[in-house]
Amino acid sequence: MQGGANRISILRSLREQPKNANQLATELDLNYKTVRHHLGLLTDHGLVTTTNNQYGKLYFTTDEFAGHQETFERITADVDSGNSRDNEKHM
Repeated sequence: MQGGANRISILRSLREQPKNANQLATELDLNYKTVRHHLGLLTDHGLVTTTNNQYGKLYFTTDEFAGHQETFERITADVDSGNSRDNEKHM
């Protein structure tokens, strides 16, 4: 589920303010290539869009994503609670 958790973190961060891939990698302590991979998936699925600038382009959440905030929160709450249960198992 790591990929899903990474995409959730990226979406939460971009909801606060637009960022480029390097900023996201630093903030989320993820590999730059990993962030770019997830941004590509999120873009392909219409959840994230970008500026046209190739170097340092900024990523934004889309209006379509904004229209589904309640659903996103409900799903991510389930994922978050599942991660908590998984962490408790490993202790």
